Amino acid sequence: MRATNLTLLTDLYELTMMQGYFKNPTDQVVVFDAFYRHNPCDGGYAIAAGLEQIIEYVRDLHFHPDDIDYLRTLGIFDTDFLEYLRGFHFTGDIYAIPEGTVVFPREPLLKVVAPVMEAQLLETAILNILNHQSLIATKASRVVYAAKGDGIMEFGLRRAQGPDAGIYGARAAMIGGCIGTSNVLTGQMFDVPVKGTHAHSWIMSFPDEYTAFKTYAKLYPDSCILLVDTYDVLDSGIPNAIRVFQEMRDAGIELKGYGIRIDSGDLAYLSKKAYKMLSEAGFEDAVISASSDLDEYLIDSLKAQGAKINSWGVGTNLITAKDCPAFGGVYKLAAIKNREDDEFIPKIKLSENSEKVTNPGNKTIYRIYDRETGKIRADLICLVDETFDDSKDMIIFDPIETWKKTKIKGGTYTLRELLVPIFEKGRCVYTSPTVMEIRDICAREKETLWDETLRLVNPHEVYVDLSDKLYRIKSDLLEKMSLENLKYQ
Repeated sequence: MRATNLTLLTDLYELTMMQGYFKNPTDQVVVFDAFYRHNPCDGGYAIAAGLEQIIEYVRDLHFHPDDIDYLRTLGIFDTDFLEYLRGFHFTGDIYAIPEGTVVFPREPLLKVVAPVMEAQLLETAILNILNHQSLIATKASRVVYAAKGDGIMEFGLRRAQGPDAGIYGARAAMIGGCIGTSNVLTGQMFDVPVKGTHAHSWIMSFPDEYTAFKTYAKLYPDSCILLVDTYDVLDSGIPNAIRVFQEMRDAGIELKGYGIRIDSGDLAYLSKKAYKMLSEAGFEDAVISASSDLDEYLIDSLKAQGAKINSWGVGTNLITAKDCPAFGGVYKLAAIKNREDDEFIPKIKLSENSEKVTNPGNKTIYRIYDRETGKIRADLICLVDETFDDSKDMIIFDPIETWKKTKIKGGTYTLRELLVPIFEKGRCVYTSPTVMEIRDICAREKETLWDETLRLVNPHEVYVDLSDKLYRIKSDLLEKMSLENLKYQ
C-alpha cells in the first residue's frame, strides 16, 4: 500500500461527479462526515483506527501521467477535465477522532471541509481504510476483553482477504490490544512485536516428537513453546514436552517464555489435564497457549469452564471479523458554505428509515465524563460554534426518542472535544503516535467505559445526543422538506 499511488482507489462515480462539478464551475466549500450507524458484532462500542493510512493517502493524492492516460481510455472524460486532474492536490481541512479512541454510532469519526470536488474524491478511500481497520481493532478489543488479562496473539495472516488486509488488519489488531502478531511485515512496518512457535510439520519432519521438541528447545531456549497436539496431547505431546523442559533445567538453562500450545481437541479439558501434569512435574509456571478457531465467545466460554489457558492465538475469526465482516461506515454531505457570508448552510438526507436521516451542519463532538469515576456519561454532537459550561446543569436527550431525557448536575461532569485538526489548508498538522502508543491509548479509552457497555452480549448503549441548537435545525429542516414533498394520497 505504501508503495502504491492510491489516487485511483476510488469508485468511478466520484470521478464522474468531479467532472460534472468541473463542467458546472463551482468553488463551493462543503462538509462531509464519515460515521457509522451500528456497533459491529452487536457490541457497545467501536475503536477508531486507520487514520495514519488516511493521512498517507491524502498527503500523496495526485494523478500520475499513467493515471491520466488510463482515464482517457475510458472515453467518458474530456481533455480539459483530464488536464485539470494533472495538477490536482488536496487543499482543504480534515478533522478526525484520533486512533484508539472509543467511538459510538452516528458521530463523525472524520470530517472533511474542502472544495466539493476534493471532498468528493476522498470518499471511497477514506471509507475503505476507516471501515476495515476500525472493524478489526474493535474485534480485537472484544477478544482482548474476553481474555481477562491473558495475552492475545494475532495469527490471521494466512486467512486474511489479501496481503493488505493481513498487514493492516494486524496493525488494527495491535491497536485493539493484541500483544503481538505473527505477521513479520507488519512487525517491520509498524515496529510491533512479532511472535510465533512452530507448525505440526516441524514435528512430523523428525523421526519422533521428542527429537523435534529437543531440537527446537536448543534453537530457542528463551521462547520454547512446544506444539503438543500433533499425535496425542496427553499421552505423547505433554510427556515429551516435560521431558525436554526437565533436561533444560538439569542443564542449568533458565526456563523463561516456555510452555506448550494446543491447537485442537477439547481445549478446556486438555488444558486442565495439561496444567495438572506440568504442575506435578514442577513446571506450574509454564505457558499454556491455545489456538484453533478462537473468538471472544469461545474464549469467554473456556474461561467459564475453568480452562487453564493463559495465552491465546487468534487467527481467522479476528483478522476477518468473521461474524461481522463489514463496519458499515458512510460518508455524507452535511453542509455547504454560503458564498455571501461564509456561513455553513446545513444539509440533510431524508429516509423512511429514521436512523438513516443524517445530522446536518458543520459539527463537532464533546464527550461527557463523570467527574468522580472518569467514565463516559454520553457523547454530545453539536455545531462547531457552540460552547458549554461544565459548572452548569446539562440536559441531554435521545434525538430520536426525545422523551428520554437525562439531567447532569453541574460540577459533576467534564467535557472533552473529540475531533482534532489533521489537515489545514491541505497541510498535515497532525503527527500520528506509534502503533504501540495507540494501543496504550486504546487501553486507557476502554477504562472509561462502564462494565455494562463492555459486556459481550446485550451491552448497554452509550447515549449519543444532539445539542438543542442542532436538534432544532434538524427538526426545522425535516419539517420544511416534509411540507415541500407533501402529496395528496
